[in-house]
Amino acid sequence: MGKVKSTKRVILGVLSITSSLSVWLISHWGAAVMALPPPDDIPEEILRTEIIIDARSPIDGKPISAAEYAELQAQLQKVPPPELNTKLRQTVFLLRIRKTLLQLFPFLDL
Repeated sequence: MGKVKSTKRVILGVLSITSSLSVWLISHWGAAVMALPPPDDIPEEILRTEIIIDARSPIDGKPISAAEYAELQAQLQKVPPPELNTKLRQTVFLLRIRKTLLQLFPFLDL
């Protein structure tokens, strides 16, 4: 009976040491590799100094040249935003007041 208990203790000790070593090795195995950036990654310092000559339209997202982008920005600054209907503007104003009141007094349930 004593021999069986000592054998179980030895097996338990070997299993615990083996499992803890394997967990430690697996957790540290890929850590050194993950810390490095991919080799084809361009450093941020180089990307900051790069001159961008291609642009995307803010309206539909299509690629446009830098000159077309500047022209489109000038047009967008000249054209004023469309005016809202006075009734719609009043409704939005009232909804904002309602939202503020509900934040201040949540028990009102307007």
